[in-house]
Amino acid sequence: MKNKNNGWKLFALVELALIITAAVICVMTAGQGGKNNKNEPADGYDDIYINGGQKRKLIIDTDTGADDASALILAAKNKNVDILGVTTLAGNVDLKQSVKNALMALEVAGCDAKVYRGSEQRFDGAQINAFSVFGSDGMGDAGLISPKGSAEQTDAVDFILETVSRYPGEVELVALGPATNIANAIKKDPETMKKVKMIWSMGTAGFGPGNASPVAEFNVYGDAKAYKYMLESGLPVTVIGLDMCDGDAMWTGAQFAELEKAGATGSFVARSFAKIREFYASNGSADATMNCDSLAMTCVLYPGFIKDSVKTHGSCITDEGECYAQVLFYKEGFTYDLVKNDFDHNVTVVTDADKANYFGIYLKAVSE
Repeated sequence: MKNKNNGWKLFALVELALIITAAVICVMTAGQGGKNNKNEPADGYDDIYINGGQKRKLIIDTDTGADDASALILAAKNKNVDILGVTTLAGNVDLKQSVKNALMALEVAGCDAKVYRGSEQRFDGAQINAFSVFGSDGMGDAGLISPKGSAEQTDAVDFILETVSRYPGEVELVALGPATNIANAIKKDPETMKKVKMIWSMGTAGFGPGNASPVAEFNVYGDAKAYKYMLESGLPVTVIGLDMCDGDAMWTGAQFAELEKAGATGSFVARSFAKIREFYASNGSADATMNCDSLAMTCVLYPGFIKDSVKTHGSCITDEGECYAQVLFYKEGFTYDLVKNDFDHNVTVVTDADKANYFGIYLKAVSE
């Protein structure tokens, strides 16, 4: 009996040790699928997200406010892409300020990509009235903007067409503002623009609410006719909407504080968001701020960041009224009761992204 009891005791001790070991492993790994205390992406991030092979060729089109500038910096810090040029237009700020902000962002990032002036007018010729919740300079009114460089003499549209012609099937356009420059390029030379590999658009509300109006997003609202023209061109477009920027993707005050301490680049980005953070606080956002342009750029740079998407036909409302600039997405393969779904489904809409790891990915990329 004594030996039998000792055997049971030994078995119980072994079982208890296994339970404790499993519990320790669970505690150690629990935070690795989302944000951990250091706001860094999960282990294995480099293997998941970084692309190998030849550098991708990007043209970044921007109405440079703080969110655009942060996205420019993210792209400039990525060793797997070649920024062929940055094209600017009025939107968040006027064209002159947009150029200065783009030049400053590239300078901060240590990038020598050239900047080109684009449109001050909408696609229909009307003047673009700049509107910014990022401060009068679009960059937090923090005294950050004093670039040493200047824009090139070549017009933005001509640069886009010349570059696409030089690298057929290779150039990806990343639209962080209104689609005016892109629509003008398509109108001027549609055959050359057919050689674009992809147009990435931070635009529309996705399948959620808008911010310029209950149904419309700011970039589309800024030039709805240009956006409509781009969507109806038949060119491949990938849309990252506002619904990808909410929830876990919003940056908190604690995260901005961490970004401020991440070196000169991080401090520049954090300070440039001062005014927009005040704006969000006044709207009762509980100390959380969207940065949609950098999230869109994360989708561009790290394909693994995109968790799901759907093929659609995109239709932009340009009639004046409450639905102006709303974008409707007709899903491929979905049967509608009263609408024939015989469209060209050239628009891919991102419907899920790795929001929980977004800030950690950005922080890691810009930390010095």
